Amino acid sequence: MQMTKTLLATTALTVASGTAFADGHMASDMTLVSWGGAYQSSQQNAYVAPYIEMNPGVTAVWDESSAEAVAKLRAMNEAGNVTWDVVDVVAADAIRLCDEGLALEIDADEQLAAAPDGTSASDDFGDLLVSDCFIPQIVYSTTFGYRTDLVGDTAPTSVCAVFDTDAYPGKRSLEKRPINNMEWALLCDGVAKEDVYDVLGTAEGQDQALAKLDTIKDDVIWWSAGADTPQLLADGEVVMGSTYNGRLFAAIEEQKQPIGMLWDAQVFDLDGWIIPTGLSPERQARALDFVKFATDTQRLADQAKYISYGPARLSSAPLVGKHESLGIDMAPHMPTDPENAKNTFLYNYEFWADYRDDIDAKFQAWLAQ
Repeated sequence: MQMTKTLLATTALTVASGTAFADGHMASDMTLVSWGGAYQSSQQNAYVAPYIEMNPGVTAVWDESSAEAVAKLRAMNEAGNVTWDVVDVVAADAIRLCDEGLALEIDADEQLAAAPDGTSASDDFGDLLVSDCFIPQIVYSTTFGYRTDLVGDTAPTSVCAVFDTDAYPGKRSLEKRPINNMEWALLCDGVAKEDVYDVLGTAEGQDQALAKLDTIKDDVIWWSAGADTPQLLADGEVVMGSTYNGRLFAAIEEQKQPIGMLWDAQVFDLDGWIIPTGLSPERQARALDFVKFATDTQRLADQAKYISYGPARLSSAPLVGKHESLGIDMAPHMPTDPENAKNTFLYNYEFWADYRDDIDAKFQAWLAQ
């Protein structure tokens, strides 16, 4: 487990009396779980640092294990020792954790902040409240980046370029899980967008997707962390690869790498917080206090200063401005920008909540062949 201890409260620990304190009804420390990299840094800047500053005596530690959140929370629950307080997960994992009783149910209008104009949290988040346990933060997409100097005279415009090793020879990177890969494989094997999940719900459809992936299997470097593909692209080890749009934004705009974005068939998804069940009353109270602050209108808009993910609240969108250090307008870099969203693929949360374990097993068996 990779732990990053963040010293968040040095000067903030001192109050007017010169002594450190924390609310006696809430725990004074939290373990927050996220994904590391540019995304976690944006959370640190937009949510955690200001929360700590406003709550002297409270400290936080980051754990970068969100990719393994479901398995680890299952194990913690089984052992009766839940050590995490607030966990960042994708929507499908939140649904699974909620269904299994491993995540706390949230009353949005009672436990989350209303919009500045008084609009209730449930109306402000709207359809993005896909689970009773899920507190949305961002709309992001998984899409492809490519090396602009390695694709020849014709840059790719279709997601199916990943399967075209004749036109675009070289290694490509894909995430080491079935989600998104199976959908792209079926799309590029002729399945209509609206039929993908019906096909993928059958054994034959799963075999079809794996057969398409077989055509590039020898050319794939499999990644597990969101930072992997940007690094592989920067090092010239792959010609193209999938990752989160915010990671590519950081590589292109902040690091000035020779990388282009391929928005075609980008897969929209949601990311947000869950609070594990099994916490003491003091830890649960602190976790609820933190997520109420971290998901208010201003904080979600503030996150967009640091990374190109769309805030999950309607009231946050008009507050999205320029990048904190680059000074560039962030709106055109959002996956939801009309120019970028001409051909999107909508992730089916319910499908993957139902099929994830079975297809995972099949996918891992295929990888091992």
